[in-house]
Amino acid sequence: MHKLNKRYLAVNLDPVMACNLRCKMCYFTDEDYVKTLKGQFKDEELNLVAKTIFKRALKLQIGCGTEPTLYKNLVKIVELGKQYKVPYISITTNANLLTEEKIEALLKAGLNEFTISLHGVTKESYEGFMKKANYEKFHNAFNVFKKLKETYDFKVRINYTFNKDNFYELSEFFNHFDAKSFDILQIRPIQKIGNTEYNDFDISSLANDYPDLIQTIRATCASNNITLMAPNTISKLDSENQSSFIFDYTFCYVSPNKFWKEGFNWKEESFNKYSKRIGWSNTLFSNIFKSKTQLKSLSNKLNYEIEFT
Repeated sequence: MHKLNKRYLAVNLDPVMACNLRCKMCYFTDEDYVKTLKGQFKDEELNLVAKTIFKRALKLQIGCGTEPTLYKNLVKIVELGKQYKVPYISITTNANLLTEEKIEALLKAGLNEFTISLHGVTKESYEGFMKKANYEKFHNAFNVFKKLKETYDFKVRINYTFNKDNFYELSEFFNHFDAKSFDILQIRPIQKIGNTEYNDFDISSLANDYPDLIQTIRATCASNNITLMAPNTISKLDSENQSSFIFDYTFCYVSPNKFWKEGFNWKEESFNKYSKRIGWSNTLFSNIFKSKTQLKSLSNKLNYEIEFT
């Protein structure tokens, strides 16, 4: 695919290095680290970003650790994605800055999916874990999603990160969230992603109760045609998952401070020219002859199973 100039990259784009919230399980609660996150793409740089990499993008993920709705030219990024015929475009956001007008503008531009971060089911838990967030604004966005689903074809995915303090309220999830307002529910355990305010990563106490609670959610998802993404158990999260390998050579991160690989002068050098200079084609080709064990060592295993309905 690389040699034939085909699409194979998952382009993860952070257009602005900032966030409006300070979620307790996120590195944005680390003041020293936040000081290092600066910059945003200038208007004139967006066209060059798209020209450089979008032709190779199988998917464009806008928002990969920061909050993309803080970026004023967000709609233009989606428009550029469609201009370069990227097959699937998604935005990851905390949804607190989304209004009906902004949501519809993104859909008109061609957005395929909203991926929404969530750390609490109830108002108390939600606003406690997602500091500076507003529970009512969050639900307003979902009301808009439900309304606009009657006009536009798009997906809404909820990413729920759980710990031992917000896990059991998942039993009330569908009492608070309308099943008609979203399509995919991902339930994933807390992971250490830096120096975070909340740092209790031990979820072993949930192991016995986890299967039954998830089974109840699985049944409700199935009856509402919702795709569930969740580990079957939490006692063997480090075990091999044959169905979910993501190889490093398909992941492409782009931000005002980084573009794919170190040394890539993307403003003056094309993707193909730089790839040739670093022998990228040879690197990819050599993996054909690697053993299964060697290939596993190159991958990042996902810690969930997917239940399709």
